[in-house]
Amino acid sequence: MAGEFIIAATGCPTGVAHTYMAEAALKKAAEQRGIEIRVETHGQVGLENGLTPEEIERADGVIIAADKDVDQKRFAGKPLVEVGVKEGIHHADDLIDRVLAKSKSAVPVGAGGGVEDEPADENDFLNVQAIDTSGEEGWRKVGRAVYKHLMNGVSYMLPFVVGGGVLVAVSFLFGIYSADPSSDEYNRFAEMLNTVGGTGLGLMVPVLSAFIAYSIASRPGLTVGLITGLVASDMGTGFLGGIVTGFMAGYGMLLLGKVFEKMPKSLVGLKAIFLMPVLGTLLFGGITFFISAPMADISSGLENFLSGFQDANPIVLGIVLGVMCAFDMGGPVNKAAYVTGVALLGQGNLEFMAAVSAACIAPPMITAIAVTLFPKGFEPGERRAGYVNYALGATHITEGAIPFAARNPLVVIPILMLGSSIAAVLTLLWGVTSPAPHGGFLVLPIVGNPVGWVVAIAIGSAIAGVIYGFYRLTRARKSAATAPSAA
Repeated sequence: MAGEFIIAATGCPTGVAHTYMAEAALKKAAEQRGIEIRVETHGQVGLENGLTPEEIERADGVIIAADKDVDQKRFAGKPLVEVGVKEGIHHADDLIDRVLAKSKSAVPVGAGGGVEDEPADENDFLNVQAIDTSGEEGWRKVGRAVYKHLMNGVSYMLPFVVGGGVLVAVSFLFGIYSADPSSDEYNRFAEMLNTVGGTGLGLMVPVLSAFIAYSIASRPGLTVGLITGLVASDMGTGFLGGIVTGFMAGYGMLLLGKVFEKMPKSLVGLKAIFLMPVLGTLLFGGITFFISAPMADISSGLENFLSGFQDANPIVLGIVLGVMCAFDMGGPVNKAAYVTGVALLGQGNLEFMAAVSAACIAPPMITAIAVTLFPKGFEPGERRAGYVNYALGATHITEGAIPFAARNPLVVIPILMLGSSIAAVLTLLWGVTSPAPHGGFLVLPIVGNPVGWVVAIAIGSAIAGVIYGFYRLTRARKSAATAPSAA
């Protein structure tokens, strides 16, 4: 195989470990076979070891092993294989075989997803992955494409959640009302922390929407996704609004681009600079404006529903709160429980907020305990992310569990719900109170029955963590057992 040259790109949603594990696996497989390879990585720090136009031109084929957006237009006309990042880690040899087979068959592949297509027009900035939806394999490709776009948004959103959430939590150490200039607890530094952190958290939904849309439709999608996401956020739709507007803006801008694709080339600049952003913002911003109100009404309805439970049986209330807080981990259902807790604080009900906080802290703690007790069930990158979730959970940042839940939501989310429900039920039964709407364990000094609160969270997280870890370990053993026959 000497003399052959392959290029590759790797990337994972968090951009921490899987990105570089896939890079190392591809390099090792190519080196063992005497094949020259260049791999660019799309990690949390951004693009590293970027491929040059000369390298792309010289390459015999392209491998993309990523669960986030990679600019594929550069590879138009090249044999291309696109898979998830885990495939790059576990089946590097097979990927090299596949891309070389395509190279030898001399079948040109366009810019989209390894699907044989016409080469992309270099002026068509909206050209993204073409998806073959015929048959079972086609629908699997559709599902993976949707997952990739969603995880691209999540990967950009998480730093805003972590940075903003931790600063807001720290601000409560100075007092619950320390950021309020009219309060006796007011502290100028606490106000700064709360303002800066709150701004970071406020960007969560717009950034999520923008980078889902960017993954689908490149720069035109980014513009409209950011605007529609901000509109949705301002109208109280939460995490769900960011997902809906992101996909709407992304695919909507693709369709809008098709409408203008027959324009004379002399007017392409007008299309890109004026027509697309103006019409896209007007059309999809208008749709967002009208659909945001019903989504916000759903959140309000959930809040009213929960308010009626404040004097209910603590077991029933705890289960309801646990299920809601773990259902979408920062989304509208989670936020309905949280906002209700904040509202009830004003009425003097401190038990409800303590239960909500326990239910929100549990999901990241569950994943952290699972990777700690069952490390062989998780890959190194997942273990590192799990260890980080000890800190995120301790500061009430539920979103740290999202990457784990996204891999298999039908199994993982019910496990997270179980742990959150146990934590919330025990918190209510033991009479824990919390006057703080956020902060996690940083506000323990002002929590009533702090030991009971920590123990309740620990029990719920440990039970669900063992279940989740055992599930992942079983899956890992089954995969290892079937690997030889699959090869």
